[in-house]
Amino acid sequence: MIRMSHSDSASISGAAETLTMAQRFWRNRLFARIRHRGTAMRRLSGWLTRGHAVAIRWSGGRIRRSFLFTGGMPVLVLTTIGRKTGKPRTTPLCYLRVGNDFAVLASNAGSDRMPAWWLNLQARPAGHVLADRSRYTVEARTATPDETDKLWDTITRMNPGFDEYRQLTERQIPIVLLRPVSEKGP
Repeated sequence: MIRMSHSDSASISGAAETLTMAQRFWRNRLFARIRHRGTAMRRLSGWLTRGHAVAIRWSGGRIRRSFLFTGGMPVLVLTTIGRKTGKPRTTPLCYLRVGNDFAVLASNAGSDRMPAWWLNLQARPAGHVLADRSRYTVEARTATPDETDKLWDTITRMNPGFDEYRQLTERQIPIVLLRPVSEKGP
């Protein structure tokens, strides 16, 4: 059974505590390998991701976790502006609260390509987040190497599947910090 400190349990509900570390690891490892290798799963995963984002938005943020994609970690919905199209692009991401910031991983499920949302934020580091039934306007930055080391350990303790993602890709998986600049974004 997963043991968490008081500070960890404040950010994770009891539902995530019911999984053992081994169960999380194998479920996430299996999903990562299937998605990484299978082109049909890659195509389907885009639709599932978009559907997940729509469900979270429709619920007004009441859906706070995804047990399929994030191992029970909390989920936010990030909206960026497409760097090529100029249109809003929305994606659900697991996150970890770091002070007021949201820490998210640009893992793209272990793909060698950077996720589009991260490329969009690099072009324009502003976006909107729906998390814990609140909306925020955020600014993005890459975590420093020291922050990355600390955050990576914390995140992989919560979801060991992210270590598998590191093994599936040759690129560095950045941790992105989303700092709220105002509440009640669009």
